[in-house]
Amino acid sequence: MGKDARARVLADHQAKAIGRMIRISPRKLNLVAQAIRGKQAEAALNELTFSPKRVAKAVKKVLQSAIANAENNHDLDVDDLVISEASVGKNLVMKRFHARARGRGAGIEKPFSQITIVVEEKREKKVPVKAEPVVATEEKTADKRKRTPAKKKKPAAKKKSAPKRAKENA
Repeated sequence: MGKDARARVLADHQAKAIGRMIRISPRKLNLVAQAIRGKQAEAALNELTFSPKRVAKAVKKVLQSAIANAENNHDLDVDDLVISEASVGKNLVMKRFHARARGRGAGIEKPFSQITIVVEEKREKKVPVKAEPVVATEEKTADKRKRTPAKKKKPAAKKKSAPKRAKENA
């Protein structure tokens, strides 16, 4: 006798992963999450791999987990995955103190945060593009023949004036 299974919250073409207890403030984590929202999964992985931010490594792990969940648990095509949601939230806050002058203390908060990444399978519809044939008309070719590059004129050399002292002495 166990509990009944919870109903699935996401749609059939979605999968998610949650990263908890990430040791960085939510504001800083949101900068990285903002960079990958709405992108293809492969492009987001590349961006996180080469990102200079320290937290990008943790976000990359969560994204890889979401991709693995989509592939293994929900049979979604990895090539068609798009990050539909990347939300950041608060988690635990460690409270410390820093000794200050005259026997006082100042509080320091060391926040943790969490990130939820939802990937969604979106198939891009490829629409055939009709290429219009390029036709060179006689007018265009005639125009090219008539045009000749304009000759550049050299600026006139400036005349050097006599020194002021010479004028004053004369």
